[in-house]
Amino acid sequence: MTANPRTYLLSCGGTGGHLSPGIALAEGLVARGDRAVLLISEKQVDARLAAKYPALHFTPIPGSPLGASPRVLARFLFTQSKGFAAGLGLVRTLRPAAIIGFGGFTTASVILAGALHGVPVALHEANRVPGKAVRHLARLARRVYLPPGVTLPGVPTTKVRAAGLPVRAEITALPRSGAAARLGLDPARKILVVFGGSQGATPLNAWARAAAGELAARNVQLACVTGLGKGDAEITTATGPDGQPVRAVWIPFCDDVAALLSAADLVVARAGAGSLAEFARIGSPAILVPYPQAADDHQRANAAWFAAQGGGVVLEQDALAQLTPRAVALLAGPGILSAHRAALARLAVRPALDFILEDLDALVAPRPAARTAAAA
Repeated sequence: MTANPRTYLLSCGGTGGHLSPGIALAEGLVARGDRAVLLISEKQVDARLAAKYPALHFTPIPGSPLGASPRVLARFLFTQSKGFAAGLGLVRTLRPAAIIGFGGFTTASVILAGALHGVPVALHEANRVPGKAVRHLARLARRVYLPPGVTLPGVPTTKVRAAGLPVRAEITALPRSGAAARLGLDPARKILVVFGGSQGATPLNAWARAAAGELAARNVQLACVTGLGKGDAEITTATGPDGQPVRAVWIPFCDDVAALLSAADLVVARAGAGSLAEFARIGSPAILVPYPQAADDHQRANAAWFAAQGGGVVLEQDALAQLTPRAVALLAGPGILSAHRAALARLAVRPALDFILEDLDALVAPRPAARTAAAA
């Protein structure tokens, strides 16, 4: 336990890809005796994920995405102004040792409020193409954590640290049989997981519905995370090659990602950086279908890097007609899947969380000495 705990503000709301690494860092800070306050958005996905961690402190902060239309722009300016005022209040009240921003629309207002008060600021970018928030705020930061091999033009190298994405403590490989049972699936059959990120992916959901029968005919079960608001939880069946029913489970939101990925023989997924870090931690080979409208096309860059490391393969969304035969071929080739798992094990060797915790100690001011009885 730290004798003189520090308080850190973590701005990480908007999507699971921003919030999950914030939770991981908060877990690490709290475990060593410091205090972490996670600033999240008012979106349902943030509230749902935050509810899993009652021991952590979450505070919603106003904000909305930037857009080109006058209505979206006006909402962005209004909510960012409210977020800036809220950030100023938090900085003045909590007097944080540092503020760490994970990108997204909740980051800018809090970073500006902290910089205005001389609070050390750090930014973390998980994607292979840095987002707008990190690009525009980097000049205010004293640290910018980027994926290994990624650079940010105009940012002094003295600020940059190569660091992957912190992964929550609960994301760890589980025995496959138990993980399959937690999903209501048969561990004796192959399991294909469809995972469109914390908000789901409509094209992947549609493909899964259309392919469920053919996959069942090949004795392959489905577990599809559809996303909140994109369908109810349900279980469907189709006839397998032995005449027995083969299950497909449809989950609006997955509270047990460790079990989901541990049960999977193969994952079909988008290419958000958070998902890829979790695939590496669990050892889940993936067919990645990058989201074509992702900002700065960052998912395509993420997917290309992941495939180059040996973690899986990439299929463009306009080629979804090829997804079923591609998935079936991989599931029928255990040697290929084993090679992907071995590559993923190499990716997960160096925990990003430990490195970032150590570097934050170098960034902030020394801890105040404990008061002696005489001084008190």
